[in-house]
Amino acid sequence: MKRPLRALLAAGLLLSGSLVAVALGGTASADTQICEQYGSTTIQGRYVVQNNKWGTTAQQCINVTSTGFEITTQNGSNPTNGAPTAYPSVFFGCHYTNCSPGTNLPIQVSQISSATSSINYRYVSGATYNASYDIWLDPSPKRDGVNQMEIMIWLNRQGSIQPIGSRVGNTTLAGRTWEVWQGSNGSNNVISYVAPSAISSLNFSVLEFINDVRNRGAITNSWYLTSIQAGFEPWQGGVGLAVTSFSANVNGGGNNPTTPPPATTPPPGGSSGCAVKYTPNSWNNGFTADVQITNTGSSTINGWTLNYTLPSGQQVTNAWNATVSQSGSSVTARNAGHNGSIAPGGTASFGYQGTLNGSYSSPTSFSLNGTSCSRA
Repeated sequence: MKRPLRALLAAGLLLSGSLVAVALGGTASADTQICEQYGSTTIQGRYVVQNNKWGTTAQQCINVTSTGFEITTQNGSNPTNGAPTAYPSVFFGCHYTNCSPGTNLPIQVSQISSATSSINYRYVSGATYNASYDIWLDPSPKRDGVNQMEIMIWLNRQGSIQPIGSRVGNTTLAGRTWEVWQGSNGSNNVISYVAPSAISSLNFSVLEFINDVRNRGAITNSWYLTSIQAGFEPWQGGVGLAVTSFSANVNGGGNNPTTPPPATTPPPGGSSGCAVKYTPNSWNNGFTADVQITNTGSSTINGWTLNYTLPSGQQVTNAWNATVSQSGSSVTARNAGHNGSIAPGGTASFGYQGTLNGSYSSPTSFSLNGTSCSRA
């Protein structure tokens, strides 16, 4: 899923409108050397290790052990303002029809009771790369092609590289503080969590990160977890980088609600009212918008849906802190799990990124749960 459309076109792997990946299967007992572009093998009868070289024509080889892999040859070199050369990695789940043995993925987020993982990395100096743990999700139980949401956990960043999109704040997950970045690579949305300093090992809850992305409005509990992966994105150099161990367990039996709480009407004697502050930032072919909703009534709002119309030429691509959908020019934004309740005088905020064709203008009217809002 690290293979962008442009790389598949260049490799001649776009056939009849479908994305087709080459995967060479096998089982690693003694150490196995893989140099094929998309070559792969299995370890422990449970995980798949893949070379997954898509951003360069230069040679890359990995040595697969019983517990992970090491990059042994890396001749590619890409500019740091573009894509990396590859994503050699180990994964649990399904990646371009290559599914790990006995996996229970894809699984709906609402059905996950726990998802845990442990990872150990070995780093090198003098190279430009990130150590990235990827979590992939999609509205459908996809086993092939590109998923709509990629969660990236950057445990190490070396060189002048940065995640896709822009930094939107900080958060604390797995007992650590992370920078949070949001954006889109043109094929899928990406939320990245970047460690301020290198982490060589981590034992954590994958579900904690999934829930944070859900609470940002980027997915819902009806989406499917399709794979979890750990590896490296090298831009320049990288020989000696290694995943020395990897484990992942996803358990079903969850019972999370799959939809946000419904909007409620105010109790007798209360009144409803709302104001919307819309703060845009636009450039030649794109824009972002921060939206703040204020409850100007006398009753608490429990669950909200904001409706409005975007001017012609604007298309939402990704959002945070709300589930935002668009049909034609009509936009519907529904609260996330953490901001559905707005007390009288209180506020709830969300934001999104979009593409722009033509000159920019902001929407002029909003309604919240069917009530017209004033402009703040």
